Amino acid sequence: MNEKELNRLINGISKLESSALYGGDFLLSWEKTYDEILTVLKTADALKHLRAGNISPRIFDSGLAVSIFRDNSTRTRFSYASAANLLGLAVQELDEKKSQIAHGETVRETSCMISFLTEAIGIRDDMYIGEGHSYMKEVADSLTEDFTSGLIPQKPALVNLQCDLDHPTQIMADTLHLINHFGGVENLKGKKVAMTWAYSPSYGKPLSVPQGAIALMSRFGMDVTLAHPPGYNLIEETETIAADFCRQSGATYSRTESMEEAFEDADIVYPKSWAPFSVMQQRTGLLKAGDDKGLVELEKDCLEQNKKYMNWECTEDLMKKTKDGSALYLHCLPADITGVSCEHGEVASSVFDRYRKLTYQEASYKPYIIAAMIFLSKTKNPAAKLEDFIKNTPKRSY
Repeated sequence: MNEKELNRLINGISKLESSALYGGDFLLSWEKTYDEILTVLKTADALKHLRAGNISPRIFDSGLAVSIFRDNSTRTRFSYASAANLLGLAVQELDEKKSQIAHGETVRETSCMISFLTEAIGIRDDMYIGEGHSYMKEVADSLTEDFTSGLIPQKPALVNLQCDLDHPTQIMADTLHLINHFGGVENLKGKKVAMTWAYSPSYGKPLSVPQGAIALMSRFGMDVTLAHPPGYNLIEETETIAADFCRQSGATYSRTESMEEAFEDADIVYPKSWAPFSVMQQRTGLLKAGDDKGLVELEKDCLEQNKKYMNWECTEDLMKKTKDGSALYLHCLPADITGVSCEHGEVASSVFDRYRKLTYQEASYKPYIIAAMIFLSKTKNPAAKLEDFIKNTPKRSY
């Protein structure tokens, strides 16, 4: 444990205005102030330092952390469980197929029933455009009403583990990785980040990673370039948010239909496949209607469309176009690696192998980001609590 760095982080947290995080939820990153975002990042880093020093940051001696995954997950599922355990909570995953939801149980009723001794609820709902965030808001509003009326003794902290709009735990983990890689948040200003579409032999991948990336990284003064082929648009609102944040931070925002242009002199590259917004809208309608035949046809059409842009791949030649030929490669994982996980994919195997360890380090911040979100929702004075851990908390193991 670097005690000097830990004390620096705690001192920084004490100077930030983040009181609104106490008792709150974390749904969309762009709804939080800059100070609140920075508090989460610094708290996550502090929790990481505490664990490295074998100091337990448990703030609970009992209680549940409930998870609801409406889509497949590896990193986020285990990150949420790790974060909950780090803080002293037991994890219970709600399998909706085994619940009474299929029998007509309402969102409001489910929210209350799973919350009597629950301190946190994490939800991943990214399959339906216009639905995921709305569902999380309904859960959050129900929990607030139940707590206010005394039905539940505490309000669980609701954490967005990915929705149709944003993936805050992922993008904040990415950002903390950037802060530590470049030696401080102040060193992010002026860095060029290329958020680019990349070819994948699959379809229907959510838009929330690129949307979250451009909306958050723009707040730290990074010059954001969004690149994608014609028609692979994001939700327009998220681009407007990113452009506004760039103006506020003195950065630039641009969009191009050339991967090469985006990579030119970039400090950071994030080549990641996503489905066009229009396709996700069609997919949502077909899923709701249970139109399996329509979904098969849509997938077939989309995969053929993707094949037109198989040259959108992060290759060695493209990486040479970046600043000094050594831009930092980011990916939320799993990446579609050419010749490894697929015949043609998002990234050349030689590029991915060179950055493999760094992408795993990038992923390692997610448990701490999630833990920080829960911790800050339950701790009125986070700096004092972190200091208390150092002085009075037993070791995590002996």
